[in-house]
Amino acid sequence: MWRGILTIVLLVCSNALMTLAWYGHIAFKSKTERLGMAAIVLISWGIALFEYSFMIPANRLGSSQLGGPFTIWQLKVIQEVISLAVFTVFVVVFMKSETLRWNHLVGFALLIAAVYFIFKK
Repeated sequence: MWRGILTIVLLVCSNALMTLAWYGHIAFKSKTERLGMAAIVLISWGIALFEYSFMIPANRLGSSQLGGPFTIWQLKVIQEVISLAVFTVFVVVFMKSETLRWNHLVGFALLIAAVYFIFKK
């Protein structure tokens, strides 16, 4: 049980860093506008490298092939749902020009349905 919980916690940390690496330069454009594209790419790569220090252990702990509770299919779907949840929080908090609309929520509900079907025996 603890491996599953730890896997999810590590995936949340990983996805928070991934979202920052991919979209932080947009959300914090006033702080990054003086930087060139090469600097932004290098900063993002640095964040992504740190992100991998959470993602790889999460996948190893969670994988049923290495004693964890999740199949590789389940791990991928869990990761995608966490990714969208973290992204949603990021957009709502930091991207004031974007709004969460009903169609986004429907899409998320369909992803939750995907989790149901992936976990169905």
